[in-house]
Amino acid sequence: VQLQASGGGLVQAGGSLGLSCAASGRTSSMYGMGWFRQAPGKEREFVTRITWSGGTTAYEVSVKGRFTISRDNAKNTVHLQMNSLKPEDTAVYYCAAYMNRISYSARYPDYIGRGTLVTVSS
Repeated sequence: VQLQASGGGLVQAGGSLGLSCAASGRTSSMYGMGWFRQAPGKEREFVTRITWSGGTTAYEVSVKGRFTISRDNAKNTVHLQMNSLKPEDTAVYYCAAYMNRISYSARYPDYIGRGTLVTVSS
């Protein structure tokens, strides 16, 4: 599976930004998709995920209520709408794909794409 993320950029605190990730390849075998992020000097952390069938979602506590993940099965695309952005949301955001329930439940993706930078200014 190949993952292509887009939509990063610079936004002021309190603003909104949307990210998209298009999957190609063995997409019919995907169990779910999601996003991770890595802030400068920090380890990569889980942000959110969504099942491909049913659209069940999960969010990291700090983004719950501000971020929304959605999917477009027909286009093999997942979107991340980020509202009320904070400077601490500044990070490189990585799209991820899970190929089975085990990796999905473990938050251990089978594939991760190249990141897209999101910068939130104060």
